[in-house]
Amino acid sequence: MIKAVIFDMFETLVTLFEGKTYFGEDIAADLGADPVVFRKAWHATEHDRSTGKYTIEEGLTITLKEIGFYSEENVALAAGKRREALSYTFAAIPEASIRLLQELHNRGVAVGLITNTFSDERDMIRACPLFPLFDEALISYEQGICKPDPELYQRMLQNLKVKAEECVYVGDGGSRELFAARKIGMTAVQCTWFHDRAFEPHIPCPIYEEFPQAGSQEEILNYL
Repeated sequence: MIKAVIFDMFETLVTLFEGKTYFGEDIAADLGADPVVFRKAWHATEHDRSTGKYTIEEGLTITLKEIGFYSEENVALAAGKRREALSYTFAAIPEASIRLLQELHNRGVAVGLITNTFSDERDMIRACPLFPLFDEALISYEQGICKPDPELYQRMLQNLKVKAEECVYVGDGGSRELFAARKIGMTAVQCTWFHDRAFEPHIPCPIYEEFPQAGSQEEILNYL
């Protein structure tokens, strides 16, 4: 019997490819930096930004100093535009995502969140309409570890007081999250409803034929 459904956030319940977007190549363009050089330096801080060592501003500071584009104004510009773009993402939460979480609660199924996020994304998640619908939310920036570390999944099981075989994990497949969920004993389902939104140079997570697929939020109910 399924007692809990655990969700990823980005490209699962919401998509970053909605409304105004602001990715690494956009930061580089605003600053006049080489996008390849910027991306390499930016990605070098990703783990520390995901696990709470650096705020988004601190990560930008390190990156821009590394590539010779640091100024307080440039950090503020990039951080501000990131938050503006994220506001579009969370202003466009699909009604289908909200209905799914509500329906799970109506059926007596616990709802969890495991997400890899930076400080600005964490702030948006905590302020969004989805957040009150989670019985437990494990945000990498707060937890100090990120997917696919099995400890995150174990913490979720302990906090919800359920067994792995009683859980469905739903995600787009980034960060090898589905493999980690399956390894711990959860039923892992790859959601594909946002798959066609991504654009170059952002390659969407490949479709993993070894996992069951859900092409709409409503299909998740079939796994209960």
